[in-house]
Amino acid sequence: MPWQQIYDPLHNALLSTLAAFLPAVVLLVRLGILRIKAHLAALAGLGVSLLTAVIVFGMPPVMAGASALFGMAYGLLPIGWIILNVLFLYRLTEEKGLFRVLQGSLTAITQDRRLQLILVAFCFGAFLEGAAGFGTPVAVTASLMVGLGFPALAAAGLALIANTAPVPFAGLGTPLIALQAVTGLDLRALTGAVALQLSLFDVLIPFWLVWAFAGWAGMLEVWPALLVAGASFAIAQALVAWLHGPWLVNIVSSLVSLGALVLFLRVWQPRRIWRLPGENPTPPERHARREVLRAWTPWLILSALVLVWGLPQTRAWLDGFSLVRLTVPGLDGLALRMPPITSQPRPEPAVFDLAWLSASGSAILISALAAGLWMGYRPGELLRRYAVTLRQVRLSLLTIAAMMAVGFVARYAGLDAAMGLAFARTGALYPFFGVLLGWLGVFITGSDTSSNVLFGSLQRITAERLGFDPTLMAAANSSGGVMGKMINAQSVVVAGTAVRLEGKEGDILRFIFFHSLALAALVGCLVTALAYLT
Repeated sequence: MPWQQIYDPLHNALLSTLAAFLPAVVLLVRLGILRIKAHLAALAGLGVSLLTAVIVFGMPPVMAGASALFGMAYGLLPIGWIILNVLFLYRLTEEKGLFRVLQGSLTAITQDRRLQLILVAFCFGAFLEGAAGFGTPVAVTASLMVGLGFPALAAAGLALIANTAPVPFAGLGTPLIALQAVTGLDLRALTGAVALQLSLFDVLIPFWLVWAFAGWAGMLEVWPALLVAGASFAIAQALVAWLHGPWLVNIVSSLVSLGALVLFLRVWQPRRIWRLPGENPTPPERHARREVLRAWTPWLILSALVLVWGLPQTRAWLDGFSLVRLTVPGLDGLALRMPPITSQPRPEPAVFDLAWLSASGSAILISALAAGLWMGYRPGELLRRYAVTLRQVRLSLLTIAAMMAVGFVARYAGLDAAMGLAFARTGALYPFFGVLLGWLGVFITGSDTSSNVLFGSLQRITAERLGFDPTLMAAANSSGGVMGKMINAQSVVVAGTAVRLEGKEGDILRFIFFHSLALAALVGCLVTALAYLT
C-alpha cells in the first residue's frame, strides 16, 4: 500500500526539522568530534535514521528497512567498487616501483609541491570527474599524491577540496541532465547558468588549494601559475557549456588547463621551490623516455578506459547484455513525494540497476588487470593481491554502505524534504539559503545528481513563488551542492581509504569542514547578488 511522506509530523516546523537533522548530527558528532571509528559512527547514524523515520515520520518499518538495504547496495556498487579497484591498481604500481619514476617525471615539469598539487588534484582530477565521477577522482588523485610523497592527511583533504567546481559536469554532464529532467527547464540554459555561477570558483579553487596547503605567502609566490590554471579552466568551461552543453565540459576544460599550465611552467618557475617539511633539495631525477612512459602507462590505460566507459553509447551497449534491473520489494513506487516538494504526488521509484559491467569500477578493474599483466604479474599473483586489497578495505566498504543507507532512508522517509522546506521558508534570503539547500543535499546523498533530483523541483517551485528566476535557483542547487561534496561521509571514507587513513576519517573531516562551509557561503553570496542585480 502506498505511503504518503509527512514533512511536519510533530506539527511544529522547527521541531520536525530538528528531528530530520538528527541522523546527520549524530553522524557528524561521532565522526568529527568524538572521533569514533567511521564504520561505528556510520552504523550509529543508520540506527538513528531508522528510528527517526519509523517513530517520528511514521514510515512503515518494512519500507524503512528496504530503503536501508537499497542504500547499502548502492554504496557497494558503484561507489565501493570504485575505491576497491583503484587501490588494487595503485598497489600494483607501487610494488613495481613505478611511482618513483612517475614522481621524477613530474619533478621534470616542476619540483614545487604546490604546482604538483594543481597538476594532479585540480587538472587531472577534473578530467576523471568529467569521465566518471562517483568518487573516482578523489580515490585516484589522493592515491597518486601519497605515492608522490604528500602527507596522507593533506593528500586526502586537498583531493576532496579540488573535487568541487567540476562536479556539476561529472560523468559527461549527468547531474545537469538529471536536473533538467526533474525541473523541465532548458538544459542549455541550466548549463550556462551553472558555468556562470562557478566561473569565479574555477579561478579561485587553485588559489584556495595552495593556500590550504602552503599558507598565504606560499600561495602568493605561485599566483601566476594558479591564475593560468584556473582562468584557462574557467574560459574553456564557459565556452563549452554555452556553445555545446554539459557533456564534454570537464574533459575539455581539464585538458586545456593541464596543457596551459605545463606550457607556462616551461617558461616560468617560482623563485623559491616549495618542498615538504624535512624534504631535502635534490636535482630532478632524470629518466629515459621509455621509463617515464612505462610509469604512466597504467594511469593512461585507466584514463582511456574510464573515458570510453563513460560515453553514453558505451554504457548503453554494455548495459544491453549485462544490466540487471532489480525492483526493491516493499519500496518501489510506494513512498509518495507530496506537495510542496513536488507539484503533485509522485511515487519514488526504487530499482537497483546492477550495472556490473558498465560501472566505472569495472573499467578500473579491467585497467588494473591489463596494467598488471603488462607490468609482469602472473594471473595467480594478481588474484592474491586483489584478495589482500579486499581484506584491507573491508571496513571501509562497510562504512560506505552504511552511510549510503542513511541517505536513502532520509530520502524515502521524507527527512530530506523536511530539511529542504526549512530552507525554502527563508523568504528574501532564499537565494542564499537555496545554495545551502544544494549543499545539504549533496552532504546527505553524496551525489550532486541525487541532490538535483531531490531538490531541483523544490527549487523551481519556491523560486517561482517568491519571484526569483527558476533557472538561476535550480542551477544554484547544483553549484552550491558541489561544495558539500567534500564533507559528504562517503567521500571522506573514500579519501581516507585511498591514503590508508582508515579509522581517522574524523581528522579528514575536521581538515576540510571549514573550507566546505566557507566556499558554500561564497557561492550563496554570488547567487544572491545575481538574483537581485540581474
